[in-house]
Amino acid sequence: MSTSLSPYFKKIFLPLLLFFLYGCKPSPYTNNVIATAHPLATAAGEAMYAQGGTAADAAVAAGFTLAVVEPSMSGIGGRLQALYRTPEGVISGIDASTEVPAAYVAPEERYAFGYETIGIPGVVAGLLALHEAEGKLSLEAVMAPAIRHATEGFELLPGEALRQQMALEQFLQFEGTQMYFSKPDSTAFQAGERLVQKDLAATLSRIATQGHKGFYEGETAQKIVADLQAQGSILTLEDLKNYKARSSKVLTGTYRGHTIHALYLPSFGAITIQILQLLDQLAPIEKGNPKWPELLGHVTKKAYAYRRYQTNTDSLQKILSTEAATKMMASTQMHATLAFADTNTWPESWKAPMGHTTHLTTADESGRVVALTQTIGPNMGSKVATPGLGFLYAVTLGGYLGNLQPGDRAPSHISPTFISKNGRVRLALGAAGGSRIVTAVTQVTQRFFDQNLSLAKALEAPRIYPDADTLLIENHIGISWDSLTLKRLKAKAIPFKLLTQQGRFGRVHAIALDTLHGAWIGAADPDWEGTVAEFKEEN
Repeated sequence: MSTSLSPYFKKIFLPLLLFFLYGCKPSPYTNNVIATAHPLATAAGEAMYAQGGTAADAAVAAGFTLAVVEPSMSGIGGRLQALYRTPEGVISGIDASTEVPAAYVAPEERYAFGYETIGIPGVVAGLLALHEAEGKLSLEAVMAPAIRHATEGFELLPGEALRQQMALEQFLQFEGTQMYFSKPDSTAFQAGERLVQKDLAATLSRIATQGHKGFYEGETAQKIVADLQAQGSILTLEDLKNYKARSSKVLTGTYRGHTIHALYLPSFGAITIQILQLLDQLAPIEKGNPKWPELLGHVTKKAYAYRRYQTNTDSLQKILSTEAATKMMASTQMHATLAFADTNTWPESWKAPMGHTTHLTTADESGRVVALTQTIGPNMGSKVATPGLGFLYAVTLGGYLGNLQPGDRAPSHISPTFISKNGRVRLALGAAGGSRIVTAVTQVTQRFFDQNLSLAKALEAPRIYPDADTLLIENHIGISWDSLTLKRLKAKAIPFKLLTQQGRFGRVHAIALDTLHGAWIGAADPDWEGTVAEFKEEN
């Protein structure tokens, strides 16, 4: 009698047996959680969990919603970078940065906003790629909250209203932007007033029903190209049709016995890893240590000096090398100055005093984790919206991000990051804030692991940023520094400046794992208007 299994048994009964043996095992995680920069985006993610969706569904719903309710910071005309973990433990990345059109010729004049700065948008392709990879719900269901808020309107939060007011003079120069973001008397909307965006709702609806083609081909694409070419742009229908989100290379490093996961260019994940590996050469800097601003400023300055050289194979190897980090920290003494060289040659995005961008982080009961950052560049991006479409375009061209060539993807300090141990993500985070993104991510990570702060306290703790020859120090209401710390900086003759404005040192939205109970914990940056929601499915 043969002992081999029949094809029928292998096809029907064996999968069922494996399901009951392994598929019914309880998840090591007890809940779902999401942290975003806006309450309505958080609620959109929570709604996906209530419908049985995954972390990818929650992230995509929140991402599209942020494009509606926080248009000064991000939108479907912008760029995106995402890092995600599957239930099987595979960590992958998505590159959906804006792209330089094929026929682009860099102008002699530099532009900070306007039609001259617009490249190929990537956010839509990035969100759709994440949904296709790890989503469970239909695209229509996932996009429903964003479409509803665009159709019915929503009340502007004070921060969003202020940012729109700050850009009023610039965006009044453009017909579409004036149409969507100012009132009939050409004044900006105020906090608490309702912003209705029906053209944006129609654009989103085409994406919900047609997917990728609903944005990069057909009616939307034709309107984009017609408007931009009428203003001298070289962007074509082929540029849009050929745009695809790409798999992004995931880089790794080590910190305090954990593995760091971050993204390669056009994300600045390599610099995030380098800063943490340089800190790893030092003894943990405990809470209240007066050397903290000096040491973090010094390490950041050393790593930021490598920002230009990530495309060089030897330089990248040095950036990611623990051996190089050991030598670098052992051979260099602390300097009295934190000055950078050649700051005049930096791209404008590296020097912008006001940070921008939005970030969300979410995780589900199956172990999926998503850290996703999207942006349109500076406040309200290019300040341009096409009549009939309703969204703002990102700044990509014109020199704001540096000198780019046709086909390049726009680089930025965007840095979604995971810190894991034994195959489980312990901390997942990212930030908004331009060049302050990397410093916010690394400083929160240091506070969480070295100082054993809770996730919320790690986000509340003050941050620093080395700017040219001055150490900028966060010092607004709710934050206080020990007098010994400031006395030490003066004694060391390190130029520093206390900044009282909130939100100037990056805004972090993060989740951490309570390893004892298997529970995800979320935290929203206290300097912003974001929120956290936890959802636990009923058994």
